[in-house]
Amino acid sequence: MTLCDCPVGAVFRVLRVTLLKEVGKRLADMGFTEGTEGLVVRRGFLRGPLQIRIRGCDMLIRRFEAAGIEVEPL
Repeated sequence: MTLCDCPVGAVFRVLRVTLLKEVGKRLADMGFTEGTEGLVVRRGFLRGPLQIRIRGCDMLIRRFEAAGIEVEPL
């Protein structure tokens, strides 16, 4: 399952980031590393960005970035 498939309010654990190059490195720097837990706070209107709470910080990520993050629901 990918992060963009998670509904609002879903708690998840990151399994791996499949994006390469700078985007994958930036997500890892923001806290999307293996085993990290997070929460989907809300989804943007008309397939906009996702608001994610991870490691105590809220951040917005694009849908294509969320599609490259494999997660497991908790």
